[in-house]
Amino acid sequence: MMKVLKLYISLFCITSLGAWAQDPQYSQFYANPLYLNPAFAGSALAPRLTVNYRNQWPSQGSFVQTSFGVDHFMPNLNSGVGLLITDDSQGNSAIRMTDVTGLYAYQLKINDGLAVRLGLQATYANRRGDFTGLIFGDQLTDRGPTGSQTNDPLLINNSTPSISYLTFGGGVLVYSDKYWFGTTVKHVNQPNLGFYNAGNPNNRLPMNISVHGGFKIPFGGYTGLGDEMDREKSITPAFNYRHQGVFDQLDVGVYATYSPLVLGVWYRGLPLKKYAQNINNHDAAVILVGYRYDNFSFGYSYDATISSLGPASGGSHEISLSYTLSDWVGGRARSRRKDNKLPCPKF
Repeated sequence: MMKVLKLYISLFCITSLGAWAQDPQYSQFYANPLYLNPAFAGSALAPRLTVNYRNQWPSQGSFVQTSFGVDHFMPNLNSGVGLLITDDSQGNSAIRMTDVTGLYAYQLKINDGLAVRLGLQATYANRRGDFTGLIFGDQLTDRGPTGSQTNDPLLINNSTPSISYLTFGGGVLVYSDKYWFGTTVKHVNQPNLGFYNAGNPNNRLPMNISVHGGFKIPFGGYTGLGDEMDREKSITPAFNYRHQGVFDQLDVGVYATYSPLVLGVWYRGLPLKKYAQNINNHDAAVILVGYRYDNFSFGYSYDATISSLGPASGGSHEISLSYTLSDWVGGRARSRRKDNKLPCPKF
Protein backbone atom coordinates (compact mmCIF):
# COMPACT_ATOMS: atom_id res chain seq x y z
CA MET A 1 0.00 0.00 0.00
CA MET A 2 2.80 2.42 0.84
CA LYS A 3 4.34 1.86 -2.60
CA VAL A 4 1.05 2.85 -4.23
CA LEU A 5 0.81 5.99 -2.11
CA LYS A 6 4.42 6.95 -2.88
CA LEU A 7 3.81 6.45 -6.59
CA TYR A 8 0.66 8.59 -6.47
CA ILE A 9 2.47 11.39 -4.63
CA SER A 10 5.32 11.29 -7.15
CA LEU A 11 2.95 11.43 -10.10
CA PHE A 12 1.04 14.30 -8.54
CA CYS A 13 4.23 16.32 -8.23
CA ILE A 14 5.25 15.51 -11.78
CA THR A 15 1.95 16.20 -13.48
CA SER A 16 0.31 18.90 -11.38
CA LEU A 17 2.84 20.99 -9.53
CA GLY A 18 5.75 20.73 -11.94
CA ALA A 19 7.91 18.31 -13.84
CA TRP A 20 11.29 18.54 -12.04
CA ALA A 21 12.36 16.18 -14.80
CA GLN A 22 15.75 14.58 -15.29
CA ASP A 23 17.20 12.51 -18.09
CA PRO A 24 17.70 8.77 -17.62
CA GLN A 25 21.23 7.75 -16.63
CA TYR A 26 23.36 4.73 -17.47
CA SER A 27 26.05 3.26 -15.21
CA GLN A 28 27.84 1.99 -18.33
CA PHE A 29 27.92 5.50 -19.80
CA TYR A 30 31.00 4.63 -21.89
CA ALA A 31 29.00 1.76 -23.45
CA ASN A 32 26.33 4.16 -24.76
CA PRO A 33 28.52 6.69 -26.61
CA LEU A 34 25.75 8.25 -28.71
CA TYR A 35 23.73 8.97 -25.55
CA LEU A 36 26.78 10.35 -23.75
CA ASN A 37 27.98 12.81 -26.39
CA PRO A 38 26.92 13.47 -30.02
CA ALA A 39 30.62 13.94 -30.86
CA PHE A 40 30.98 10.14 -30.61
CA ALA A 41 28.83 9.66 -33.76
CA GLY A 42 30.94 7.70 -36.23
CA SER A 43 33.77 7.24 -33.73
CA ALA A 44 34.09 3.51 -34.55
CA LEU A 45 35.06 4.57 -38.12
CA ALA A 46 32.70 1.86 -39.42
CA PRO A 47 28.97 1.10 -39.09
CA ARG A 48 28.14 0.33 -35.45
CA LEU A 49 25.05 -0.97 -33.66
CA THR A 50 24.47 -0.48 -29.92
CA VAL A 51 21.78 -1.62 -27.49
CA ASN A 52 21.56 -0.57 -23.82
CA TYR A 53 19.02 -1.72 -21.23
CA ARG A 54 18.66 -0.57 -17.62
CA ASN A 55 16.20 -1.68 -14.94
CA GLN A 56 16.51 0.64 -11.94
CA TRP A 57 15.01 -0.03 -8.50
CA PRO A 58 12.81 -2.99 -9.57
CA SER A 59 11.42 -3.27 -6.02
CA GLN A 60 10.16 0.35 -6.00
CA GLY A 61 7.88 0.51 -9.05
CA SER A 62 10.56 -0.11 -11.69
CA PHE A 63 12.24 2.49 -13.88
CA VAL A 64 13.23 0.91 -17.19
CA GLN A 65 15.06 2.53 -20.08
CA THR A 66 16.24 1.08 -23.37
CA SER A 67 18.38 2.67 -26.09
CA PHE A 68 18.97 1.54 -29.69
CA GLY A 69 21.72 3.29 -31.63
CA VAL A 70 23.32 3.12 -35.07
CA ASP A 71 26.10 5.31 -36.39
CA HIS A 72 28.57 5.48 -39.28
CA PHE A 73 31.67 7.43 -40.33
CA MET A 74 31.95 9.15 -43.73
CA PRO A 75 35.70 9.56 -44.37
CA ASN A 76 35.32 11.79 -47.44
CA LEU A 77 33.49 14.34 -45.27
CA ASN A 78 35.42 13.72 -42.03
CA SER A 79 31.98 13.30 -40.50
CA GLY A 80 29.95 10.85 -38.49
CA VAL A 81 26.16 10.49 -38.40
CA GLY A 82 23.96 8.56 -36.02
CA LEU A 83 20.43 7.76 -34.91
CA LEU A 84 19.47 7.01 -31.31
CA ILE A 85 16.07 5.84 -30.05
CA THR A 86 15.48 5.85 -26.29
CA ASP A 87 12.44 4.57 -24.38
CA ASP A 88 12.03 5.47 -20.70
CA SER A 89 9.29 3.84 -18.61
CA GLN A 90 8.60 5.04 -15.06
CA GLY A 91 6.34 3.54 -12.41
CA ASN A 92 5.32 0.42 -14.35
CA SER A 93 4.67 2.56 -17.45
CA ALA A 94 2.50 5.13 -15.64
CA ILE A 95 4.76 7.70 -17.34
CA ARG A 96 6.62 6.89 -20.53
CA MET A 97 8.93 8.85 -22.81
CA THR A 98 10.22 8.01 -26.28
CA ASP A 99 13.04 10.04 -27.85
CA VAL A 100 14.31 9.91 -31.44
CA THR A 101 17.64 11.70 -31.81
CA GLY A 102 19.64 12.52 -34.92
CA LEU A 103 23.37 13.13 -34.41
CA TYR A 104 26.16 14.66 -36.46
CA ALA A 105 29.89 14.93 -35.65
CA TYR A 106 32.78 16.54 -37.51
CA GLN A 107 36.29 15.21 -36.94
CA LEU A 108 39.20 17.66 -37.02
CA LYS A 109 42.73 16.28 -36.91
CA ILE A 110 45.09 18.59 -34.99
CA ASN A 111 48.24 16.51 -35.53
CA ASP A 112 49.23 12.84 -35.75
CA GLY A 113 48.48 12.28 -32.08
CA LEU A 114 45.59 14.63 -31.32
CA ALA A 115 42.12 15.19 -32.76
CA VAL A 116 38.91 17.06 -31.93
CA ARG A 117 35.31 16.11 -32.65
CA LEU A 118 32.41 18.56 -32.66
CA GLY A 119 28.90 17.14 -32.36
CA LEU A 120 25.31 18.31 -32.69
CA GLN A 121 22.04 16.58 -31.88
CA ALA A 122 18.33 17.21 -32.35
CA THR A 123 15.65 15.19 -30.54
CA TYR A 124 11.94 14.71 -31.10
CA ALA A 125 10.40 13.45 -27.86
CA ASN A 126 6.97 12.27 -26.76
CA ARG A 127 5.99 12.09 -23.08
CA ARG A 128 2.76 10.39 -22.11
CA GLY A 129 0.99 9.16 -19.00
CA ASP A 130 -1.45 6.40 -18.19
CA PHE A 131 -3.06 6.96 -14.81
CA THR A 132 -5.87 4.45 -15.18
CA GLY A 133 -4.01 1.82 -13.15
CA LEU A 134 -3.35 4.09 -10.16
CA ILE A 135 -5.21 4.12 -6.85
CA PHE A 136 -6.28 7.61 -5.81
CA GLY A 137 -6.99 8.96 -2.34
CA ASP A 138 -10.77 8.73 -2.61
CA GLN A 139 -10.41 5.00 -3.35
CA LEU A 140 -8.70 4.26 -0.02
CA THR A 141 -9.98 3.57 3.48
CA ASP A 142 -8.32 2.33 6.66
CA ARG A 143 -9.07 -1.18 5.44
CA GLY A 144 -7.51 -0.71 2.00
CA PRO A 145 -8.85 0.06 -1.49
CA THR A 146 -12.63 0.43 -1.79
CA GLY A 147 -12.84 -0.94 -5.33
CA SER A 148 -15.03 1.98 -6.41
CA GLN A 149 -14.35 4.47 -9.20
CA THR A 150 -12.36 7.59 -8.40
CA ASN A 151 -13.76 11.11 -8.67
CA ASP A 152 -10.30 12.66 -8.85
CA PRO A 153 -10.34 15.33 -11.62
CA LEU A 154 -6.88 14.23 -12.78
CA LEU A 155 -8.31 10.95 -14.01
CA ILE A 156 -11.73 12.22 -15.05
CA ASN A 157 -10.47 15.12 -17.19
CA ASN A 158 -7.54 13.38 -18.89
CA SER A 159 -6.33 9.97 -17.75
CA THR A 160 -3.84 9.50 -20.62
CA PRO A 161 -2.18 12.90 -21.25
CA SER A 162 0.53 13.29 -23.90
CA ILE A 163 2.93 16.01 -25.01
CA SER A 164 5.58 16.19 -27.76
CA TYR A 165 8.49 18.58 -28.05
CA LEU A 166 11.86 19.24 -29.70
CA THR A 167 15.15 19.64 -27.87
CA PHE A 168 18.68 20.40 -29.06
CA GLY A 169 22.23 19.95 -27.82
CA GLY A 170 25.89 19.69 -28.72
CA GLY A 171 29.19 18.27 -27.56
CA VAL A 172 32.96 18.43 -27.93
CA LEU A 173 35.45 15.58 -27.68
CA VAL A 174 39.26 15.87 -27.54
CA TYR A 175 41.27 12.66 -27.79
CA SER A 176 44.65 11.09 -28.41
CA ASP A 177 45.87 7.50 -28.44
CA LYS A 178 45.94 7.49 -24.61
CA TYR A 179 43.23 9.80 -23.28
CA TRP A 180 39.92 11.46 -24.12
CA PHE A 181 38.02 14.38 -22.62
CA GLY A 182 34.61 15.69 -23.59
CA THR A 183 31.68 17.83 -22.59
CA THR A 184 28.02 17.80 -23.61
CA VAL A 185 25.15 20.26 -23.20
CA LYS A 186 21.63 18.93 -23.85
CA HIS A 187 18.23 20.69 -23.85
CA VAL A 188 19.65 24.14 -24.56
CA ASN A 189 16.12 25.30 -25.42
CA GLN A 190 14.69 23.87 -22.14
CA PRO A 191 11.38 22.65 -23.59
CA ASN A 192 8.14 22.54 -21.62
CA LEU A 193 7.10 18.96 -20.91
CA GLY A 194 4.39 19.36 -18.28
CA PHE A 195 0.98 17.78 -18.82
CA TYR A 196 -0.73 20.52 -16.81
CA ASN A 197 0.01 24.09 -15.67
CA ALA A 198 2.00 24.94 -18.79
CA GLY A 199 3.13 28.25 -17.28
CA ASN A 200 4.84 26.58 -14.30
CA PRO A 201 8.64 27.00 -14.68
CA ASN A 202 9.13 23.62 -13.03
CA ASN A 203 7.62 22.05 -16.14
CA ARG A 204 10.68 22.99 -18.18
CA LEU A 205 13.32 20.37 -18.82
CA PRO A 206 16.59 21.79 -17.39
CA MET A 207 19.79 21.79 -19.39
CA ASN A 208 21.87 18.66 -18.85
CA ILE A 209 25.60 19.35 -18.68
CA SER A 210 28.08 16.47 -18.70
CA VAL A 211 31.87 16.45 -18.41
CA HIS A 212 33.56 13.10 -19.02
CA GLY A 213 36.94 11.62 -19.75
CA GLY A 214 39.33 8.75 -19.27
CA PHE A 215 42.88 7.48 -19.63
CA LYS A 216 43.93 4.12 -21.05
CA ILE A 217 47.00 2.55 -19.43
CA PRO A 218 48.40 -0.46 -21.33
CA PHE A 219 50.26 -3.05 -19.31
CA GLY A 220 52.54 -5.89 -20.35
CA GLY A 221 53.90 -9.04 -18.80
CA TYR A 222 53.25 -12.70 -19.36
CA THR A 223 50.41 -14.44 -17.54
CA GLY A 224 50.67 -17.91 -19.07
CA LEU A 225 47.14 -17.75 -20.46
CA GLY A 226 48.23 -18.14 -24.09
CA ASP A 227 47.68 -15.91 -27.14
CA GLU A 228 49.44 -13.16 -25.22
CA MET A 229 50.25 -11.03 -28.28
CA ASP A 230 46.64 -11.02 -29.50
CA ARG A 231 45.08 -9.82 -26.23
CA GLU A 232 44.31 -6.26 -25.27
CA LYS A 233 45.73 -5.60 -21.80
CA SER A 234 44.90 -2.28 -20.22
CA ILE A 235 43.56 -0.46 -17.18
CA THR A 236 41.20 2.44 -17.83
CA PRO A 237 40.15 4.99 -15.20
CA ALA A 238 37.17 7.07 -16.35
CA PHE A 239 34.65 9.57 -14.98
CA ASN A 240 31.38 11.27 -15.90
CA TYR A 241 30.09 14.34 -14.06
CA ARG A 242 26.50 15.44 -14.72
CA HIS A 243 24.58 18.53 -13.68
CA GLN A 244 20.88 19.05 -14.36
CA GLY A 245 18.63 21.48 -12.53
CA VAL A 246 19.39 21.39 -8.80
CA PHE A 247 21.03 17.96 -9.00
CA ASP A 248 24.54 16.86 -9.88
CA GLN A 249 26.33 13.55 -9.71
CA LEU A 250 29.72 11.99 -10.39
CA ASP A 251 30.50 8.52 -11.72
CA VAL A 252 34.12 7.55 -11.20
CA GLY A 253 35.82 4.18 -11.48
CA VAL A 254 38.11 1.90 -13.39
CA TYR A 255 37.83 -1.15 -15.58
CA ALA A 256 40.54 -3.62 -16.51
CA THR A 257 40.68 -5.34 -19.89
CA TYR A 258 42.41 -8.63 -20.56
CA SER A 259 40.56 -9.54 -23.71
CA PRO A 260 38.11 -11.04 -24.04
CA LEU A 261 37.36 -10.35 -20.34
CA VAL A 262 36.57 -6.93 -18.84
CA LEU A 263 36.04 -6.24 -15.12
CA GLY A 264 35.20 -2.91 -13.53
CA VAL A 265 34.20 -1.14 -10.31
CA TRP A 266 32.53 2.29 -9.98
CA TYR A 267 31.17 4.73 -7.45
CA ARG A 268 28.31 7.16 -8.08
CA GLY A 269 27.71 10.16 -5.88
CA LEU A 270 29.26 13.29 -4.41
CA PRO A 271 30.35 12.32 -0.86
CA LEU A 272 31.19 15.88 0.24
CA LYS A 273 27.85 17.36 -0.81
CA LYS A 274 24.41 17.00 0.81
CA TYR A 275 21.15 18.06 -0.79
CA ALA A 276 19.51 18.45 2.61
CA GLN A 277 20.47 17.94 6.24
CA ASN A 278 19.50 14.27 6.26
CA ILE A 279 19.97 13.52 2.55
CA ASN A 280 23.46 12.55 1.42
CA ASN A 281 24.63 12.19 -2.16
CA HIS A 282 25.80 8.58 -2.04
CA ASP A 283 23.94 6.71 -4.78
CA ALA A 284 25.49 3.41 -5.77
CA ALA A 285 28.52 1.15 -5.96
CA VAL A 286 28.72 -0.56 -9.35
CA ILE A 287 30.40 -3.78 -10.45
CA LEU A 288 30.86 -4.71 -14.11
CA VAL A 289 31.71 -7.88 -15.98
CA GLY A 290 32.09 -7.82 -19.75
CA TYR A 291 33.13 -9.88 -22.73
CA ARG A 292 34.57 -8.65 -26.01
CA TYR A 293 35.43 -10.78 -29.00
CA ASP A 294 36.51 -9.25 -32.30
CA ASN A 295 33.83 -6.63 -33.10
CA PHE A 296 31.26 -7.78 -30.53
CA SER A 297 30.98 -6.43 -26.97
CA PHE A 298 28.74 -7.43 -24.08
CA GLY A 299 28.59 -5.89 -20.62
CA TYR A 300 26.56 -6.50 -17.48
CA SER A 301 26.64 -4.26 -14.43
CA TYR A 302 24.83 -4.21 -11.09
CA ASP A 303 24.29 -1.10 -8.97
CA ALA A 304 24.25 -1.80 -5.25
CA THR A 305 22.24 1.06 -3.74
CA ILE A 306 24.10 2.87 -0.95
CA SER A 307 21.69 5.79 -0.61
CA SER A 308 18.94 5.98 2.01
CA LEU A 309 16.80 3.70 -0.19
CA GLY A 310 19.11 0.85 0.74
CA PRO A 311 18.84 -2.78 -0.43
CA ALA A 312 15.03 -2.56 -0.48
CA SER A 313 15.25 -0.74 -3.82
CA GLY A 314 16.45 -3.91 -5.53
CA GLY A 315 19.51 -2.15 -6.97
CA SER A 316 19.81 -1.70 -10.72
CA HIS A 317 20.64 -4.07 -13.56
CA GLU A 318 22.18 -2.92 -16.81
CA ILE A 319 23.12 -4.69 -20.06
CA SER A 320 25.04 -3.28 -23.03
CA LEU A 321 25.60 -4.78 -26.48
CA SER A 322 27.69 -3.40 -29.34
CA TYR A 323 28.66 -4.70 -32.77
CA THR A 324 30.88 -2.98 -35.33
CA LEU A 325 30.42 -3.97 -38.97
CA SER A 326 34.06 -3.57 -39.97
CA ASP A 327 33.75 -5.81 -43.05
CA TRP A 328 30.74 -3.91 -44.41
CA VAL A 329 32.98 -1.73 -46.56
CA GLY A 330 35.80 -4.23 -47.02
CA GLY A 331 39.47 -3.95 -46.14
CA ARG A 332 39.56 -0.15 -46.40
CA ALA A 333 37.44 0.12 -43.27
CA ARG A 334 40.00 -1.89 -41.31
CA SER A 335 42.90 0.33 -42.39
CA ARG A 336 40.97 3.55 -41.63
CA ARG A 337 40.06 2.35 -38.17
CA LYS A 338 43.67 1.39 -37.49
CA ASP A 339 45.06 4.72 -38.69
CA ASN A 340 42.42 6.87 -36.97
CA LYS A 341 41.57 4.73 -33.98
CA LEU A 342 39.61 6.64 -31.37
CA PRO A 343 40.94 5.55 -27.98
CA CYS A 344 37.58 5.71 -26.22
CA PRO A 345 36.17 2.83 -24.15
CA LYS A 346 34.85 0.08 -26.37
CA PHE A 347 31.96 -0.90 -24.10
